[in-house]
Amino acid sequence: MTASPEEVECAFELDETPALRPRFNIAPGQFVATITADAEGRRCLEMRRWGLVPSWAKDAKIGSHMINARSETASEKPSFRAAMRKRRCLVPVDGFYEWTSAGAGAKQPHWIARPDRGCFAIAGLWERWKTPDQAWLETCTLLTARASDRLKVIHHRMPVLIEVADRDRWLDPSITDPSALMDLFEPSPDDSLEYRVVSRRVNRPEHDDPDCIELGSESASQSESESDPEGILF
Repeated sequence: MTASPEEVECAFELDETPALRPRFNIAPGQFVATITADAEGRRCLEMRRWGLVPSWAKDAKIGSHMINARSETASEKPSFRAAMRKRRCLVPVDGFYEWTSAGAGAKQPHWIARPDRGCFAIAGLWERWKTPDQAWLETCTLLTARASDRLKVIHHRMPVLIEVADRDRWLDPSITDPSALMDLFEPSPDDSLEYRVVSRRVNRPEHDDPDCIELGSESASQSESESDPEGILF
């Protein structure tokens, strides 16, 4: 998420300019910007930890296994079904990473973004969990769907992207029947995203700088190798 706070405010019609700094490598377990709406439709940006911890969980460590949720079944799963009804959010980004196998050695990252490098929104769910010391921890997960034809050469899944015209409906707290939202889970059009091979520097979460999205050693058009089963980072 490298856009300026002013760009995020404008792109997501926020009432206030968020206090955000550019990020080039957000990893599970870290805090990420999320956007929700109240009953009047006013949008608010809050930071929540990536890796959903259900309200009934006994240990927050469960969040490390809840970074993604399958959109096709999230409304049925005990970990996600309450959030699908009541706690949906948008995760603003301007790119995400996916990996392919590159034979021996480290996996090859790809950076996936809009052709115009603009902000876009990933569908998310959020939850509140009470810690042992009675504090509240808010966490989130990203919804995924089958990949578009362009992206399935990298991975068979991709984030669910919520288009501008559908954001109000996704965030509307009065919609509590997930079946009314299933049409939003189709893969994005092939011309809406493009990808390129980038530096393996991004493979280490402590690296968070513009070098992470520098062009890698391979051509993106040659990236049709085996996909990484571990999921999506952005």
